[in-house]
Amino acid sequence: MRASGDPAAAAAAPHVSVILPVHNAELWLDECLESVLQQDFEGAMELSVFNDASKDKSAAIIDKWKVKLEGSGIPVVIGGHDSASPRGVGYSKNQAIAQSSGSYLCFLDSDDVMMPQRVRLQLEAAAQHPTSIIGCQVRREPPDSTERYTRWINQLVPDQLLTQVFTSNGPTVIMPTWFCSRAWFSHVGPFDEGGQGVPEDLLFFHNHLRKGGGVIRVDQSLLLYRYHPNAATRSVLEYVGPRLQTQFGGRTTIWTHRVRFLEERVLPHWAAFTIWNAGRQGRRLYRSLTAEARRKVVAFCDVDEKKIRKGFYCYEDSQERPKPRVPILHFRAARPPFVICVKLDLTGGAFEDNLRSLHLQEGRDFLHFS
Repeated sequence: MRASGDPAAAAAAPHVSVILPVHNAELWLDECLESVLQQDFEGAMELSVFNDASKDKSAAIIDKWKVKLEGSGIPVVIGGHDSASPRGVGYSKNQAIAQSSGSYLCFLDSDDVMMPQRVRLQLEAAAQHPTSIIGCQVRREPPDSTERYTRWINQLVPDQLLTQVFTSNGPTVIMPTWFCSRAWFSHVGPFDEGGQGVPEDLLFFHNHLRKGGGVIRVDQSLLLYRYHPNAATRSVLEYVGPRLQTQFGGRTTIWTHRVRFLEERVLPHWAAFTIWNAGRQGRRLYRSLTAEARRKVVAFCDVDEKKIRKGFYCYEDSQERPKPRVPILHFRAARPPFVICVKLDLTGGAFEDNLRSLHLQEGRDFLHFS
């Protein structure tokens, strides 16, 4: 049960709004809302729920928990609609924020569970970093689902929260863990409301970085992050790999956003660069670049002797004459900076060992894109 604390202290504390979009979440909603009640934060906190056309028992569960939460001093604001179709996660989050009043926003997905200290610890970090998105480490449920992705979420070092923002994994702190000030959200947002297939969290994260925002992670597991195929918020799953991207939609859109963001944020600062991977992913990146960016690619590099013996990659679809022929080199013969199109944690450490052997600095000498 949430501690009541000193009323005077609670009145003076920053006011936190827990932002909860809901769509057909009856299987998980009791556990999710119980975790709001169990927060050990003693300041003023409210829950803002937006029910996006749920057709199950979600509305009844929300009404039941409104009584419990308000009985424990947590006001509950409920909005929603009963249209035939949901309007999407971006719309629902924007509506939940608009109807809330807190100075800080704590985002929560209806199928996840907060640890009791989440609001308290993330508020402490947000107060110290007012223009940052605050995330946290997570515990995956089931534990063996998306193991590589979960390791990436939890093990990035502070500098990598900014250098690995170009990878297919998406935001370096995942949306269900986000916590930020309302003032900063208003400066960056709102979320894109394009609906299914639109990566609203990625687009917001990119805008956040464009405006100079920071990325901070509380290095404690403050969220049980549930994996299931029917998740209402699917945008993170769309980053995990081509199979899931195809299953959930939005693959081309996400790829294009990522390439354009790389071209905007990094490539203007590099006179020339090498693409690490002469295979399918590296060639796809090359073909996706603008003509100006493609001209900066001086080589592909690889460890595959067959690709290296071929000597070059010819861009057959190019309108240029002669068609571009890009050398393919062994990685030790190539020059940084590199855009790396090799998946991490898939080669038993061989790729990571090769990269470390070059003694390069991430961000300055290479960036991960895959």
